[in-house]
Amino acid sequence: MIEVKNVTKRFDGFAALDGASLHAPRGAVYGLVGPNGAGKSTLLRHLSGVYRQDSGSVCIDGQSVWENPALKQRVQSIPDDLFYFLQAGVREMAAFYRGFYRGFDPQRFAQLQEAFSAVDPKTPLRRLSKGMQKQAAFWLAISCRPDVLLLDEPVDGLDPVMRRQVWSLLLSDVAERGMTVLVSSHNLRELEDVCDHVGIMHRGKVVLERSLSQLQGNVTKLQAVWEGEAPPLPAGLPLLHESSSGRLKMLILRGSPEEVTQRYLNTNPIFMETLPLSLEEIFIYELGGTDYAVKEILL
Repeated sequence: MIEVKNVTKRFDGFAALDGASLHAPRGAVYGLVGPNGAGKSTLLRHLSGVYRQDSGSVCIDGQSVWENPALKQRVQSIPDDLFYFLQAGVREMAAFYRGFYRGFDPQRFAQLQEAFSAVDPKTPLRRLSKGMQKQAAFWLAISCRPDVLLLDEPVDGLDPVMRRQVWSLLLSDVAERGMTVLVSSHNLRELEDVCDHVGIMHRGKVVLERSLSQLQGNVTKLQAVWEGEAPPLPAGLPLLHESSSGRLKMLILRGSPEEVTQRYLNTNPIFMETLPLSLEEIFIYELGGTDYAVKEILL
């Protein structure tokens, strides 16, 4: 279990993390989303032990991450900016990983060569494309059989076929070994397909944390038409967004589809339907209340 409590981290007076708290259960695929500069990468670096928090706690399975070599052997991280030794190929990096991570499985490494066959094990990784380097990073990380895998923009640079291959391998380890995956990405459509928990970050805080089913079941898009003016908003249904197209009114409301439908049936609409929201829509409308919204720029 990943547990971050009230973590703060400042750089030259700037609060990159400002009381951030996060909880990811064992075996979860947790998607961490937020605008640029929200603190996602900083939080991941605390969980991998690169940064030490100014205050608060960063724990995995009840143990503090900072200066904990035994715990770090069970954690793998693939950052957005990869680093490899000069002139080292995948085989040389595998030997290096094997010396640091007791969980490194040479047999698993050999088996994965077929999945990552486009990567020449002998070619220095720094001479490969970004996509090839990312494939090598997954090859090495999965071979370590980690209990926790931290991913920052993980499939950036991978083609669609390889994206599917990588996620298939990761989800297999989640199902078979209970591996926990914490992934930060701007590709919300992809996260929606693989994540079962979601946290939304903004200005150094996790402002919303839910299972994906709870998150999607608590925000509803309503489209309706009335004979005359649209009725007042029913009490107890917070409005996140509204717009109109002719007589058609579109409302984004915090509440379950069943609750929203029942409340608005009493207003006698001519036409009414509720629609599911994508994770991207939920992200935009939830952060609209924290001064993060799509702004219309007139040129």
